[in-house]
Amino acid sequence: MIPSTRRNFLKTSAALAGGAFAPNLLLGEDKPSRKLQVAAVGCGGKGLSDITEIANGNTIFALCDVDEKMMQGAVQRFPEAKRFSDYREMFAQIADQIDVVTVSTPDHMHFPIAVEAIRHGKPVMVQKPLCNRIQETRLLSEFAERKGVHTVMGNQGATTAGTRLLREWIEAGLIGEVTEVHYWTNRPIWPQGKGLEFPTQPVPDTLNWDVWQGTVATERAYSPKIHPFAWRGFWDYGCGALGDIGCHSFNSAFWALDLRGDFIVESSKVSPFDETTAPVRSTIVYRFPERNGRPPVRVIWQDGVKNPNEDPDFVRPPGIPDDLELPGEFGQVFVGTEGAIYVPDAYCGGAPVLYPEGLREKARKVERKYPRVNGGPTQELCRAIRGEGPKPVSNFVDHAGPLTEMVLAGNLAVRAGKKIDWDSEGMKVRGMPELNPMLWRQYRDGWKPKLA
Repeated sequence: MIPSTRRNFLKTSAALAGGAFAPNLLLGEDKPSRKLQVAAVGCGGKGLSDITEIANGNTIFALCDVDEKMMQGAVQRFPEAKRFSDYREMFAQIADQIDVVTVSTPDHMHFPIAVEAIRHGKPVMVQKPLCNRIQETRLLSEFAERKGVHTVMGNQGATTAGTRLLREWIEAGLIGEVTEVHYWTNRPIWPQGKGLEFPTQPVPDTLNWDVWQGTVATERAYSPKIHPFAWRGFWDYGCGALGDIGCHSFNSAFWALDLRGDFIVESSKVSPFDETTAPVRSTIVYRFPERNGRPPVRVIWQDGVKNPNEDPDFVRPPGIPDDLELPGEFGQVFVGTEGAIYVPDAYCGGAPVLYPEGLREKARKVERKYPRVNGGPTQELCRAIRGEGPKPVSNFVDHAGPLTEMVLAGNLAVRAGKKIDWDSEGMKVRGMPELNPMLWRQYRDGWKPKLA
């Protein structure tokens, strides 16, 4: 929220959570900032929005996409940018001219592209989830730390004012001790589930299918049922509904309640799936032990929920009014011993709402502790690169890595069909060595990234 006038701010803030919001704090100075040369890998869909966000105050220097069609929107907006279809060629030719890299590709290619950027010493923004294998997530975080580059994951909720307000309310004890956090979504909104067929077609002239497949050892013929959108449902390329939205939704609880370390996770109400694609519906429950004075907490995730107000299998969160109409796309509720916080989206992009209503007057007196961020994760990264602000909240090492591991462990519980006792430090499931192969990727010949 960037109010254009004081009058607009006063009107808006009064409407948001009883006036408890305040305007975003610009991290940096008013003096002109150094323009950074941006290389964007993945230019369609979310990629274009990432490019648009980071373009403010910077130069879009290079565009890279395996599909010329997907690149066209970015080419029209930034016709002077150099163009590539293979990220390896891009780094080989112009790495010394790049200041920062964005990675907005299918999930399976986040790891190799980010590794190549970091290997060249380049700060990088990687879309969520950080990777779609737990081992790759851990290796990428460790590599970024070893190389000392700035990083951020593209879960924009980590930069919203609502996330900061929510944490301030929780730390002020407005709803007492948090015991449960509920998340739900209508995802998947693409085909997935058992028995799907993917009819093949000749590879379009505009598509570099070999590079699109990248690291995945499973050789598949091109199908429009895979690229450009339905790859999300594949275990190889994406990670289903949880991978799509989990890093957005879970971010609020992960940051506010410090949900790192060991946990128990199990799945239920899982619809049929197979070794190719994820289920169309699941419920996943995480149990986190007491940590640093924070009591044990449960996190309940429900996906495939088309209408939470009418679905008989939907578990409605406690602590909110019985007649409150819940959004179908996604939502979240923090349940405490003295009240609840309701958020009608996955990102805390809107104002959190307190129940019972009597808590809202107390919320006005809560001290602001966390600075508000302007411009989303890419601009947060750019300010850190220029030395105009701190490192991003959702950097790989401190935040994005362990958050992504938490999300991916939920999918592990779905695929195993068993309760998972997650050993975070050891990066393994206690007592189930047979699950280890699901933690890492079998690489296609010649595609294993070099962590050096």
